[in-house]
Amino acid sequence: MENVNLKINGLDVSAPAGSTILEAAHIAGIKIPTLCFLKEINEIGACRMCIVEVKGARNLVAACVHPINEGMEVRTNTPELIAARKRTLELILSDHDKKCLSCVRSGNCELQALCQELGVADEQYFAGEANHYELDTSAAHMVRDNNKCILCRRCSAVCEKSQAVGVIGPNQRGFATFIGSPFDMGLGETSCVSCGQCIAACPTGALYEKDFVDEVLAAVEDPAKHVVVQPAPSVRAALGEEFGYPMGTDVEGKMAAALRRIGFDKVFDTDYSADLTIMEEAHEFIERVQNGGVLPMMTSCSPGWVKYCEHYFPDLLDHLSSCKSPQQMFGAVTKTYYAEKMGLDPKDIVCVSVMPCTAKKFEVGRDDQDAAGVPDVDISITTRELARLIRKVGIDFRSLPEEGFDDPLGESTGAGVIFGATGGVMEAALRTAVETLTGEELADVEFQEVRGTDGIKEATYHVADMDVKVAVASGLSNAKQILEKVRAGEADYHFIEIMCCPGGCVNGGGQPQVHADVRNFEDVRAIRAKVLYDNDAAKPLRKSHDNPSIKKLYEEYLGEPGSEKAHHVLHTSYVKRSIN
Repeated sequence: MENVNLKINGLDVSAPAGSTILEAAHIAGIKIPTLCFLKEINEIGACRMCIVEVKGARNLVAACVHPINEGMEVRTNTPELIAARKRTLELILSDHDKKCLSCVRSGNCELQALCQELGVADEQYFAGEANHYELDTSAAHMVRDNNKCILCRRCSAVCEKSQAVGVIGPNQRGFATFIGSPFDMGLGETSCVSCGQCIAACPTGALYEKDFVDEVLAAVEDPAKHVVVQPAPSVRAALGEEFGYPMGTDVEGKMAAALRRIGFDKVFDTDYSADLTIMEEAHEFIERVQNGGVLPMMTSCSPGWVKYCEHYFPDLLDHLSSCKSPQQMFGAVTKTYYAEKMGLDPKDIVCVSVMPCTAKKFEVGRDDQDAAGVPDVDISITTRELARLIRKVGIDFRSLPEEGFDDPLGESTGAGVIFGATGGVMEAALRTAVETLTGEELADVEFQEVRGTDGIKEATYHVADMDVKVAVASGLSNAKQILEKVRAGEADYHFIEIMCCPGGCVNGGGQPQVHADVRNFEDVRAIRAKVLYDNDAAKPLRKSHDNPSIKKLYEEYLGEPGSEKAHHVLHTSYVKRSIN
């Protein structure tokens, strides 16, 4: 691509044609502040924090949307610009609930950071009328606090563009404008899928997950309860960011050590039940192919995606695998197989999951998720909540030793860990399905065609005298494209993996907040996913069916994949939901 030459603050800069001033400045190492801008999601130039001077232009321009041209001269840091940005912040603060000390985003808030950088004092600038809103706590997974909303519209943009849901947006006009759902419905009354991508996009504390840290601590302190914990694969790829580690640091060992010091009776691993999911899912896929079952089969481990299908494509529910998610399979095995081995009453076991996903908070309350007659999983917390829990109990995370997981539900293979990246479930399933169908050991277990952060990936594999066509989609807007093809009879796939969040669980709505300064210029999804693929490559066992603990589970309890007992414990059902 041809480059364009310009000057920014007197510095010669060369940037690809079609770049914006913001992108060119980033190349030059010059930071221009933003609030509303999220690349490819919310490019509206509305907040005016990124205004710059362009020589010859009649007005200040928004750097996030203004294209560069040859010979352009730009100033980004004049006293007048700094004063204008400061005034913009003061106007925002005039209608903002400034209870920063008690805010979940204090210390990690983009608005707060800009105020500190530009020297905005804690004073009542532009004092006058202010809006006041009641908290919306109607959803199972999150709280909406419009008193801290700055109307950047990042949440509504990601809901509509990335997730194809669009249940929130600006209501009213002028000073009365607020972000909400149609007809003043609570978020829990809408067809929200609980993905939490709006939380990840929000620059302030206006959106946050429902916090269950105190409930976890109460369970741990209850001597009558046996409390087990299971962290999801992608938690280890992101938790370190909360404690100052560079993005892309694997903190699995320190995470296990921290969980043990919190006081859990057993520290297990959701990777174990990811392997178990593959055993059931691969068997289900093979059975459908060989016996004329409904194809294409679609994965069911992402609860946000499952809820989306129930609301928006209920006619395709027969295509969903009946397998519970790894979170739920883990809870089901804990309260049946593990409870029997340990001589425990399932009612006395508290199963806590640590997930990158806010939709897991909804999933724990779904019907048909109670293999032992009690909920499979009792409490689901996010990666962010785990970080808050670690701090709350006074653990110095960085000084912890590296420790492993407990047996028997802590053993896993590389196939289990890659579940957290888009394409990982498909690759894990293929490793087992191909060896089962061919009866031969794979020379290479890596299926590169389904890797990467592209929203839609397709591949065809020749297996046991047939061509198996697969597709992978992440982000519900991409899933929608695939589903519309299936609905129209235009898709000849055999197997489809769908992850609700763009890039998969590594980019889940419960992962550590990433400022727009980073999101706009770094591929967060790829950086975190590399942790999982590196972890997989280092594992001595890389196929789910080679996991000795899984083999023992089938020998001692379940019988074989797809058995009647396996169906009772590990499989579930779905419901058709309306669109609100």
